[in-house]
Amino acid sequence: MNLLVIGGSSFLGRAYVSEALRRGHRVTTFNRGLSGPDQPGVEAVRGDRNSPEDLVRLVEGRRWDAVVDSAGQQPYSVALATRTLRDHTDHYTFVSSVHAFTDWPALPVDENSATQPCPADTPADQPPGNHLKAGCERAVLEAFGPERSLILNCGLLIGPYENVGRLPWWLERIAEGGRVLAGGDPERELQLIDARDFAAFGLDLLERGDAGRYVTTALPGTSTMREMLEACVAVTGSGAELVWAPDELLTKAEVSPWTELPLWSTSVPEWSGIWSADSGKAAAAGLRTRPLADTVADTWAWIQQRGPAATPYRQGTTPLGIDRAKEQRLLAELG
Repeated sequence: MNLLVIGGSSFLGRAYVSEALRRGHRVTTFNRGLSGPDQPGVEAVRGDRNSPEDLVRLVEGRRWDAVVDSAGQQPYSVALATRTLRDHTDHYTFVSSVHAFTDWPALPVDENSATQPCPADTPADQPPGNHLKAGCERAVLEAFGPERSLILNCGLLIGPYENVGRLPWWLERIAEGGRVLAGGDPERELQLIDARDFAAFGLDLLERGDAGRYVTTALPGTSTMREMLEACVAVTGSGAELVWAPDELLTKAEVSPWTELPLWSTSVPEWSGIWSADSGKAAAAGLRTRPLADTVADTWAWIQQRGPAATPYRQGTTPLGIDRAKEQRLLAELG
């Protein structure tokens, strides 16, 4: 196939490109060249997806069998891309998120769940918000229709080249050894999907000419918080001791869920469906996910090869990780 990947140099986009090249597809990437180098073997086109002129230059004299958009965050930019590309490709894959669903994370969601009320023509440069992914989806569907589009609502992605840093933060903290604060119920089930498995499944669907919507994350019950953190201890060889703190203690200490202790969330009704997305349709269509321990090991190997991160890990503008002094106070309280 002849593929265009919008982005393609960072995390999931990089995984798509790597897997497509491995399968022998021809790949064009379109990005600004700011997030990382393009992989050898691609036709790299530099440009800004928010620039109509750059998009016109991209499509001039080119046509693709399919487009993969793993980087769309604003309905305006996705609408601009889809309108420009619809006469230059047969198919458009958009990587959305479970954030697009109205009921998530309070309730389990599936492909039939309602999505957030965000229109496709939402003005540019909106503040970050879960609803924007739903607007992006509508922009794709308006330009390509349901028969030429594929919406993949991803869960939480991990793996080598992760650009948020949730799993890398844990690995680096645990590598330091000693007593490590771990949050909540250790048997809390997680749904973590390796970006490489996500990309492989997305390309399987493209090669079959599939369309529609898939909730694309690991099946429920495939891993727990304990398994993830114990895998971090094992691969780093640090001998770190995990000290589990109950939700009540962490809440009382004003530990921020999801950011101060990445992947930890409180057991409250508004978060009760966070790890309950129904990925059964994707599994029936061939989604396969590797063991969590393998992803943890590969991510640690990548971190060692990469060296220290150039910038602190962040979710949006919020730094990841608990302050060391605060962690030590809580560890002392736990005894």
